Amino acid sequence: MSDVQTPSIETMFLEERRYPPPPEFAAQANAQPDIYERDWQEFWETEGRERVTWFEPFTGLYEWEQPYARWYVGGKLNVCFNCVDRHVQAGGGDKVAYHWEGEPAGERRTITFVELQRDVVRFANYLRSLGVGKGTPVGIYMGMIPALPIAMLACTRLGAPHTVVFGGFSADSLAGRLNDMECEVLITQDEGWRRGQRVPLKRNADEAVASCPGVRHVVVSRRTGGDVEMQPGRDHWWEDEWQAASDDAATCPCEPMDAEDLLYLLYTSGTTAKPKGIAHTTAGYLVGVASTHHYIFDVKPDSVYWCAADIGWVTGHSYIVYGPLCNGTTGVIYEGTPDFPDKDRWWKIVERYGVDILYTAPTAIRAHMKWGPEYAEQHDLSSLRLLGTVGEPINPEAWVWYREHIGGDRTPVVDTWWQTETGMILITPLPGVTTLKPGSATKPFPGIDAAVYDESGNEVGPGGGGYLVLRRPWPAMLRGIYKDHERYVETYWSRFPDAYFAGDGAHIDEDGDFWLLGRVDDVMNV
Repeated sequence: MSDVQTPSIETMFLEERRYPPPPEFAAQANAQPDIYERDWQEFWETEGRERVTWFEPFTGLYEWEQPYARWYVGGKLNVCFNCVDRHVQAGGGDKVAYHWEGEPAGERRTITFVELQRDVVRFANYLRSLGVGKGTPVGIYMGMIPALPIAMLACTRLGAPHTVVFGGFSADSLAGRLNDMECEVLITQDEGWRRGQRVPLKRNADEAVASCPGVRHVVVSRRTGGDVEMQPGRDHWWEDEWQAASDDAATCPCEPMDAEDLLYLLYTSGTTAKPKGIAHTTAGYLVGVASTHHYIFDVKPDSVYWCAADIGWVTGHSYIVYGPLCNGTTGVIYEGTPDFPDKDRWWKIVERYGVDILYTAPTAIRAHMKWGPEYAEQHDLSSLRLLGTVGEPINPEAWVWYREHIGGDRTPVVDTWWQTETGMILITPLPGVTTLKPGSATKPFPGIDAAVYDESGNEVGPGGGGYLVLRRPWPAMLRGIYKDHERYVETYWSRFPDAYFAGDGAHIDEDGDFWLLGRVDDVMNV
């Protein structure tokens, strides 16, 4: 890995700007400095007991037999109960769960927790009538409409593991995933909207299902009202069929799931080979995403939080659906692109709903930079008090532009590092605690043991660069690649005998802060 230590890459680290936490933000922050002093096992045990509601409490914190972890051993719980029912039972039914905005102007819907519960229960009852129950694999291929989180939550209510396939993927990509998971039901929609054009989701689904003999039913939500073919006996209109299903929660109780029951598979892109079905289980994943969401985004009871990712990616699973709903947070879901019908669409949404937390990707920030700050300047963005980034490492120029032009030069920016495989954010500032450095993800989250190794597996100290590794298990980590133990070991556990190999290059500065360099194969090409 000598390339990482060449001067050409070292020049990336001449970033001198520092942003200490504003005192007023620090005073009210969910994370306080002593969070880093806590014993990591005590931290995860406390988060496990306090962050989620259990049907049966766990009896052991974790078991680790490399390369597989089990967390919250012996506990029983249900993700849908934690994300929906318990908030309604506690009197929070009238709180907004989601502000949904369609891409066509003027299409909006506000969904409270009690409305979300009714929709989820009704759809879960309908899925049950199709034979979906505990352990039935379900595929979901949809755009960013309310039916997508409803479908996911209905699956978790029944104990049916799901795989969400990004609505931009082809019929071939969809078929490969449905067949690998052996899905019996596919949930899709007639068409989607993208920049005013219709995306033929049902047509793609038909093409995919033609080579998926295991799919018995296709449930189709009406979005555009476009004309699509429906195969009698196999295809069902969601809105027609579920009208007859009960929306009384008592008719469809949440299935008690073991802490380690499969929650979902999410397939990582297969640019080099067949996509890997990353397996995430129930309890550790839910505790991990809810805890990180609480501390990193500093969510408050009245927050309006917008993660502007697509639910088809892990960011959407963890930080649009499961983490925020578990915390009872009001979220925003937007169907379309940032520049339709014009380049200020996002800022209209922030202004309309009073968004206080925005989480997006460096790619999107750079697009807004290119379009210019005048689009943001047309709108009142004073509700924003925290900004976040996710995806690839963010260049310092984009970080500073984001803070100055979107955050009014006053908001902390949390630059988060994690992966589909990690399930939750692992390296990140904690707003109110961390002195921020543009371009640096700063410190491992409490309880996380991250390090940088050289080619020989030796830890490099401050000032060094090399391979990013994780040296102990964390609750939301993947539980392998679906049906492929050998590939799991080869991909993540063969490079260094004692650590998870993330596949990313990293540099540690003199303060011990992490600077991510991107994928190692890309770094080698620099």
